[in-house]
Amino acid sequence: MDQLLDILRAAGEPSRLRILAILNHGELTIGELTYVLRQSQPRISRHVRLLGDAGLLHRYPEGSWVFCRLERRGDVGRLLSQILEHVDLDAGVLQADLARLNDIRQERQGRASQYFTENAATWHDVQALYVPETEIETHMLSLFPPHALECLLDLGTGTGRMLEVFGARAEEAIGFDLNTQMLALARARISDAGLSNCQVRQADIAALSVPAASADLVILHQVMHFLDNPELVMREAGRVLRVGGRVMIADFASHSKEWLREEHAHRRLGFADGEIMEWLELNDLALLHTKHMVNKSVKDGLDVVLWVAEKQGAA
Repeated sequence: MDQLLDILRAAGEPSRLRILAILNHGELTIGELTYVLRQSQPRISRHVRLLGDAGLLHRYPEGSWVFCRLERRGDVGRLLSQILEHVDLDAGVLQADLARLNDIRQERQGRASQYFTENAATWHDVQALYVPETEIETHMLSLFPPHALECLLDLGTGTGRMLEVFGARAEEAIGFDLNTQMLALARARISDAGLSNCQVRQADIAALSVPAASADLVILHQVMHFLDNPELVMREAGRVLRVGGRVMIADFASHSKEWLREEHAHRRLGFADGEIMEWLELNDLALLHTKHMVNKSVKDGLDVVLWVAEKQGAA
């Protein structure tokens, strides 16, 4: 009873209800919530703290940013979902909030697109500064599903490296990306490799035009740290995977290198095991393997983690 009253008190305030409604569209930083709601940062921080104390959202400090994310699990998550179903998104104030949220997303996408376009030709040179690609690929290969693959999906395919390396192991392999220049390089790469079973498509990887339960393997290779809402992309991976299908995530471990945000368009400074585990569990994905790879080739480099999970289903 006390927890229910705490939740209703926390949610039953106009600004805090607006925050919950906006976060239902994906995680945001305190600064972004300040922009969306047009309120001061101290006031937003207070609202976020009260919502966090009531268990309605989680706060994740990361460098100089604090990310806010709704609680989606358990009884609290179900209650919050029911509350948000009754929020009128057509109300004037929320329409204005959503318009400003769209401004933020477009600005982020513009920065990322410009970065990828400017660096597409030298993409692998940039990655070589902090990622031991051959080591990652070797581990991924050792953990590939033991059965034959009908369909492999590479989300955020970039220059198509994952298709080049692993595409021949599936009857059909599709890479998805938004950046057209990256896709042009990917097409050239798979054509040069003679991979007639591989193709690339321009698409938002959080909203694929792919049927549910149609993929045997989903790869997310060094893409999560660029994403506005990695939680939504993980949800999409869970949706498109068949029962018994696997997702392979290769990305950076948590770090504190703020300069990667400005110089290389990174939105997230890596990920902790617990954060990835939470997203996997929410989407019926059971963790099979975690491999931490320390970068020894670059002084003060970045560590890479490989997470492999399997889609669960009814017995």
